[in-house]
Amino acid sequence: MKFIIAIIKPFKLDEVRQALSNMGIAGMTVTEVKGFGRQKGQTEIYRGAEYSTNMLPKVKLEIAASDEIAAQIVETIQQTANTGAIGDGKIFVLDLVGVTRIRTGESGETAL
Repeated sequence: MKFIIAIIKPFKLDEVRQALSNMGIAGMTVTEVKGFGRQKGQTEIYRGAEYSTNMLPKVKLEIAASDEIAAQIVETIQQTANTGAIGDGKIFVLDLVGVTRIRTGESGETAL
């Protein structure tokens, strides 16, 4: 099993969610996060004063998947979230050792 973490631009969330839903992904966790990388932050104006922030709003998706569909999920996220501009995000794939469904006690891939 794999645990996929994707950091994407917030306005791409609905498009990515729909693409994953179309391929049969039934669940994911979405968190609003802030961070920076090559974008180096942005300048904003608040109450007439200009200030620079080095943390940009992003969305973090977390998806647990079987080994068989993990590569397809990564490819779908990459193609759908891509704008061609700096700051499109990153996708991390980690080995998932175990998972247990709390309600039923199922474990392993049957709990996904």
